[in-house]
Amino acid sequence: MKNKLQNNLKYYIQISRFDKPIGWWLLFIPCIYSLGLASVKYNSYPDLYLIFLFLIGSIIMRAVGCIFNDIIDRRIDAKVERTKNRPLASNKITLSEALFLMFILSLIGLSVLLQFNSLTILIGLSSIITIIIYPFMKRITYWPQLFLGISFNWGALVGWTSISNNISIEMIFVYFACLFWTLGYDTIYGYQDIEDDKKIGIKSTSRLFGKETKKHIWFFYFIKYFLLINVMYIVNVNIISYSFLLIAITYTAKLIKNVDIQNPDSCLIFFKKNRNIGLINFLAISLSVFIG
Repeated sequence: MKNKLQNNLKYYIQISRFDKPIGWWLLFIPCIYSLGLASVKYNSYPDLYLIFLFLIGSIIMRAVGCIFNDIIDRRIDAKVERTKNRPLASNKITLSEALFLMFILSLIGLSVLLQFNSLTILIGLSSIITIIIYPFMKRITYWPQLFLGISFNWGALVGWTSISNNISIEMIFVYFACLFWTLGYDTIYGYQDIEDDKKIGIKSTSRLFGKETKKHIWFFYFIKYFLLINVMYIVNVNIISYSFLLIAITYTAKLIKNVDIQNPDSCLIFFKKNRNIGLINFLAISLSVFIG
């Protein structure tokens, strides 16, 4: 009985991806981008309580999204080498267990969201539509990474409104900057499964771009930084922030140059190091909050 409980806990952790933190980092960072930039604009220090709420919300809602994705993709996952041992795909947990876990985590996520202002709650609730739509996109379009970006970067919207309580052009710029960022890193991530995807008919930008992938990745990251620099200019960050952003741009360029899209391990390393990109970007933003 004890062993069964331990195994079930292990599988619940796996299906929620609590053992793989990179996902919630990439969900959390757009939140704090907007939080930091809004703090610069409104000349205030970031609220540590809000940052804590976004951290918990990112961890929980990433888990909800992963469980829902695994429920929808359980038969596909069983045919892909990288995902065939996921708890649902390998029948280590039941569908009803997965649904119950998703329900409990959704309630926790809702309780976190309800701590924000009314506009932020409304925008946060609307993200449910994007979470539901995303898993089906790989079946009907070569642009599922675009729909992931639409869903995954919703935090850029709620991060801004949690401080400003209004919708502005800066918020939209940050959102699209993060969307293009996701297009870049998730296209590279998709190369881990590209051969299996071809066999079973799963679509992705990795398959769509083919030999032109690197050119598209350079373009996506260029747009990401172009939009981010525009927001930083609009909210009037200081020169030190631009200096640190240059460090991030140089680091990003090195990662893109060195990634080998034919090597799954290289693709995974590139994907994970996008957390570093995000944190350096946030450091650049934060310097204008604390130095002025």
